[in-house]
Amino acid sequence: MPLILGTNSIKDEGYKVDNSLRFDDASSDYLNRTPSSVGNQKTFTISFWYKRTNFGANDIIISTSNGSSGFFNVGFIGSGTHADKFFFYYFNGSSDLGYTTNRLFRDVEAWYHIVLAIDTTQGTESNREKLYINGVEETTVATYDAFTQNLDTYFNDDNVHYIGYDLNASSVSLNGYLAEVVNIDGLQLDATSFGEFDEDTGIWKPKDVSGLTFGTNGFYLDFENSGSLGADVSGQGNNFTVNNLTSIDQTTDTCTNNFATLNPLVGLGSLTLSNGNLTCGNTTTAWDTIPSTIGASSGKWYSEYKWDSTSGGFIMNGIISIDTTIDNINSDFYIGQFSTGYGYYSANGSLYNNGSASAYGNSYTVGDIIGIAMDLDNSKLYFSKNGTWQNSGDPTSGATGTGAISITSGLTYAFGASNRNSAVQSINYGNPPYSISSGNSDANGYGNFEYSVPSGYYALNTKNLAEYG
Repeated sequence: MPLILGTNSIKDEGYKVDNSLRFDDASSDYLNRTPSSVGNQKTFTISFWYKRTNFGANDIIISTSNGSSGFFNVGFIGSGTHADKFFFYYFNGSSDLGYTTNRLFRDVEAWYHIVLAIDTTQGTESNREKLYINGVEETTVATYDAFTQNLDTYFNDDNVHYIGYDLNASSVSLNGYLAEVVNIDGLQLDATSFGEFDEDTGIWKPKDVSGLTFGTNGFYLDFENSGSLGADVSGQGNNFTVNNLTSIDQTTDTCTNNFATLNPLVGLGSLTLSNGNLTCGNTTTAWDTIPSTIGASSGKWYSEYKWDSTSGGFIMNGIISIDTTIDNINSDFYIGQFSTGYGYYSANGSLYNNGSASAYGNSYTVGDIIGIAMDLDNSKLYFSKNGTWQNSGDPTSGATGTGAISITSGLTYAFGASNRNSAVQSINYGNPPYSISSGNSDANGYGNFEYSVPSGYYALNTKNLAEYG
């Protein structure tokens, strides 16, 4: 799927997940804990919600060892024959035991709920490992040898346990968003202990797990305490140590309200992504463009773009129709190159549309923040520089479109970013990967923006889209 219109969108106001934690391997982000005693290494259940951002390298969610050459890893494979498959793998120093899924997981636009339920005491081999993804039991393949009966997996041992660190490769290895991370020590549970299908939409959604029996080394990480991101709220006190993660990495992009990020499945070229697919850079002379994962065909939407750094580079920000990005998916282009793309150019402040420039606003440079107000109800577009709307624009002017750019109506648009040469910019769809000095949300209380969100405009997330899109 190249783009979503409300993926994981749950309109009811049932159980709500407030926070996730954004991991970036370039920043060496991980959590670790060493249990004080041994729990049940044969029988346990791991549950978490995960939003992928990375391809080409392993995403290791959980890793632990026997303290020497053996280890147990859980995550996604990055390359090779089994690239983009989920796997869990045990190695005791000489023997390989482990499984991969049959199918691939390449969606960076939606949240996956994964439940790995292990009970190696089972006499039937297929009952020793159960994997559920989004509420459905997944077919797995014993890529290596199958788990033997009464195998001690090292998980719940008294050696260090990691979230986001790969003991096999001895490196930090996680890029993406994690929410609701749970370990049940001593029980093999199915997915219904952690989630349920929504009665109206049929979408798999989380439910309150606080009443579960967590066991000796069990834990529940909800990431709601910005001052203690590794806090265990299960009541067991099994807190994790935080490494390089800060309050900036605590987000409101969750499995009950999915926010837009940049979409490498549609546009990437020579761009490199980091910080949960919210920072993009380019080192080539070609223009490359990347859209948001979420698009809309109606409603009023707001976002911000901060130019982080450059050495002779340029950027262009704006909006582009999804059809245009799909039609040019393998091409180098800038966001204002086509008739349904509209870009505000850093070098001279011009507006680009259909490859032509017209006088519009002020130029901008490193450190500046560009705001974009996209009014799809009136087919108008506005840009601001550091909080000042360009061309005397007034995003609240509605059909009159004071100072507005008129855009083609009846299309589905995404926000987009274009980079050239060494330019690096970070995008804020409501969960900025950089510090905000003021802090402004939309009228629904969503998002954290540097400048005030215009009245009637909203952060691009699935809750807002279900209501206004």
